[in-house]
Amino acid sequence: MSGPQIARRALLGTALAAPFAHPSLAQATDPYVIGTLFPMSGPNAEYGTLFTNGAALAIEHARADNMLRRPMRIQAEDTQALPQQGVIGMTKLVNVDKAHYVLVGFTAVSKAVAPVADRAKTIAVNGGAVGPDLSGLSPYFWNVIPLAHLETQAFIPFLMGRNLKRIALVYVDDPLGDAILGLLRTELPKAGGELVGSFSVPRTAQQFGPVAARVRQSRPDAVYIASFGAQQAQIIKGMRDNGIRVPLVGYSALSIPTVTAMPEAEGVIFTSQKFDYTGGSEVTRRFATDFKAKYGSDPGTYNANYYNAVRLFALLAKELEAEGAEVNGENLRRTLLRVREFDLVGGKATFDDKGDMSAEIQVNEIRGGRVVPIA
Repeated sequence: MSGPQIARRALLGTALAAPFAHPSLAQATDPYVIGTLFPMSGPNAEYGTLFTNGAALAIEHARADNMLRRPMRIQAEDTQALPQQGVIGMTKLVNVDKAHYVLVGFTAVSKAVAPVADRAKTIAVNGGAVGPDLSGLSPYFWNVIPLAHLETQAFIPFLMGRNLKRIALVYVDDPLGDAILGLLRTELPKAGGELVGSFSVPRTAQQFGPVAARVRQSRPDAVYIASFGAQQAQIIKGMRDNGIRVPLVGYSALSIPTVTAMPEAEGVIFTSQKFDYTGGSEVTRRFATDFKAKYGSDPGTYNANYYNAVRLFALLAKELEAEGAEVNGENLRRTLLRVREFDLVGGKATFDDKGDMSAEIQVNEIRGGRVVPIA
């Protein structure tokens, strides 16, 4: 073989090998995968839309601001708010999609996927479930929503101040409902209140006439509703249709359009994280303005929470890119514990050693189809 032939073959071999010689160069432009484990179908699909809308806007803002060297993309898995579907989806996101950051919601789903996240050292971030037992599930499981014990601690003094001391609880038969039952049993007597009745309903229940009759017999000053999705709207209607006229109260799950648009929901009172969309931080005002422009409505609590979840990733990944460090679960966690405080929607957010975010709580009332802060 002549010298020129050898040279050509050597050059060809180099060219063929080039795409495989530096895999990091190709990976440097691959999108960061933001996995989502949301109900995109079934009776709780409304939540999936709310969660996704907030996350998608955060990605748009990060791209517009050139926050990261690589783009982000959402890889969605439909859980239907079911734990088993959540585990299947999480396993795929970790093993197939190589996601290092996954957004989750719903207490039962969160508890089911946390062990998968822990084994894979993949960050799972909850912005929708409030069960207090979600705290400390795993070093890789974080909460960007105040958990139920924080909402309850803020709400009970408000109820006592309004002389709503005799509380009846209608709660869904799942970990979320059980958690709120435990909190009210413990905390109401400390504040001078009383849990005068607790009425469990299956997740599939649609009719609440018999429950309303039992609630009425307990003679409450207010009825606390601990459910979610379409069911909580049906509980509200069932209470009102069957003669319950005392105030209906609850937690942040009531902040969804299906509930707020109901005539029967007029006057419903519930807690949520505090957001000042007009006089708050620049991040908060930008989020509120752009959300309304994009989706045609004012943002709700869950829109903000999942915007914050994605913005948190972008802020952490930016730090890691500046270090030249790999963006993975271990490094994301290390950076969270080092930085601790972040500019998110709602203002400064601080994370503790467990990955729980502390935030101010506000009390809201539904008036004319809108959510109005009252305390």
